[in-house]
Amino acid sequence: MQENQPQETPDLVEELTRQVTAQDWVPEALKPVSEFLAAYPWVAALSIALVGFFIAKLFVFALKWTLSHLTTRTKTDFDDKIIQFLSRPLFVTVFYGFLTLATITLDLPDRFTIVVIRILASLAIIYWFAAGLPVMALLLDKAAHWQDKLPLIQDRTLPLFDIVGKLLVVLIASYALLQVWNIDATAWLASAGVIGIAVGFAARDTLANLFSGVFIVADAPYKIGDYINLDSGERGMVTHVGLRSTRILTRDDVEITVPNAVMGAAKIVNEAGGRWEKMRVRIRVGVAYGTDVDQVCEVLQKIGEEHPALCEEPPVRVRMRGFGDSSLDFELLGWIERPELRGRITHELLMTVYKRFAEENIEIPFPQRDLYIKSMPEAAREG
Repeated sequence: MQENQPQETPDLVEELTRQVTAQDWVPEALKPVSEFLAAYPWVAALSIALVGFFIAKLFVFALKWTLSHLTTRTKTDFDDKIIQFLSRPLFVTVFYGFLTLATITLDLPDRFTIVVIRILASLAIIYWFAAGLPVMALLLDKAAHWQDKLPLIQDRTLPLFDIVGKLLVVLIASYALLQVWNIDATAWLASAGVIGIAVGFAARDTLANLFSGVFIVADAPYKIGDYINLDSGERGMVTHVGLRSTRILTRDDVEITVPNAVMGAAKIVNEAGGRWEKMRVRIRVGVAYGTDVDQVCEVLQKIGEEHPALCEEPPVRVRMRGFGDSSLDFELLGWIERPELRGRITHELLMTVYKRFAEENIEIPFPQRDLYIKSMPEAAREG
């Protein structure tokens, strides 16, 4: 029995050359013309190139004219930009197709013909690759305006989709080039896997930050503009969320750069991550026992309602919280628009409470101790 021989990968360019050079497909009526052109291959090649140029021009013109009439009803220039980006690669594809036929009719050495055809196909792929990047960016920009219809497309996920889209265009173009030059991609993928393992061990910290950045962008525990607190004590506004690190601007105008691997493993308190970006401030105050509690609630309620920085909705509330050692404990609860306003507004409310209580003769107690002397020392009695 004969051993099974490994099958070679079929060469698409060689197969195309064989089929074009064959005379079986030529109709009987055109065989005299075919024989004449076969006798003068340079004339045939030039004729095919010229005809291909005009056909490519006519094809692109007809396509643009048709699409422009179909897109006149749209209110944006999105369709026009798509047509503008794709018109050149479409022209190049059609024209290079005729150039391929012209090259085959020259009856040059097979090796030279195949190399020229592969070069033409590679140039067409490069044109499509150059057009694919702006088209992908244009599609992503258009999808950003459909956030209400596409839940996955949000401001926080746009960088992730941008990277994935560009990577997809690069991979498709690379695979097409490998197929044109009849290169087996399996060996390249195996080599890339080995290299990837080596790079992964050498740059595991960088890769950890990269993957954590992707997860942060996708999961969105915080976004740019949010005020967050880390379990390590840092507090500030998020100014940048990258694939490697997150930058936080503190209230002291100091920027802190935290690796995404640390952010991914940290406990994060997002002060602006609730149903809205508003934040509630609590003003704790104690009054002396015996004070009219209804008067205290009324005064604190007016202070909150009169402050311009406190939101009308949700409304200001006053709550009695308990009986302290030397005071009755109350809280004034109000909502502010942004977390960064908390320090200033708390200061203003505390100042107002102190002044208003003084005007209303409401005592703010402080700890007091009564000292009882059971017996005086002998020396003190003699003195």
